[in-house]
Amino acid sequence: MTTVLIADDQSLQRLGFRMLLQGTPGMECVGEAGHGAEAVRIAAELRPDVVLMDVRMPGMDGIEATRRIVAAGGRTRVLILTTFDLDEYAYEGLRAGASGFLLKDARPEEVVAGIHAVATGDAVVAPRLTRRLLDAHAHRVLSPASPAEPHTDPRLRTLSEREHEVLVAIGKGWTNAEIAERLVLTESTVKKHVGRVLAKIGARDRIQAVIMAYDAGLVTPRS
Repeated sequence: MTTVLIADDQSLQRLGFRMLLQGTPGMECVGEAGHGAEAVRIAAELRPDVVLMDVRMPGMDGIEATRRIVAAGGRTRVLILTTFDLDEYAYEGLRAGASGFLLKDARPEEVVAGIHAVATGDAVVAPRLTRRLLDAHAHRVLSPASPAEPHTDPRLRTLSEREHEVLVAIGKGWTNAEIAERLVLTESTVKKHVGRVLAKIGARDRIQAVIMAYDAGLVTPRS
């Protein structure tokens, strides 16, 4: 059973998601929150598998709530709900530790699939789209005068040469099939390397690996 907490300041929106979850075998809505602070409190109490997190809420917004839930170190993963594709809220949510984002007008089957993916440790946003988000909003954290310095993150020293190559490839948004083709490896070998890379750098999922590679200067914003 996948347990879900719905965090949204719109009661009708929460009702719609609750009805969807109630009608989906294997899913259960264990709580609702109308603002970020309440979401953090309920998530700590109930430890749901997934939090459906709206970003625009009164008081503590969904971004800060996501940051606190992820920082708590539990199993709960956050799926950001946003109104516009590729907006700054999705970007901030991913950097705060969310495992992906969905548009609020996503079809019911897309919401269900997204919850399943996040609950099983996958990411809802394709790494290629994560890279586009980072590139689009790089000015918020980086300036031409102070780019990220490559190879300064101590986690990089734990990687073998091959794992380093794989992390760079992940940062570029390549799929496992693309990595296998370009590095002349089998896809099963790439999958093992990706798993080791995520474990060594402490990334919850592939999205966080993209962000880490970006922050470490292994990949740079595209003009």
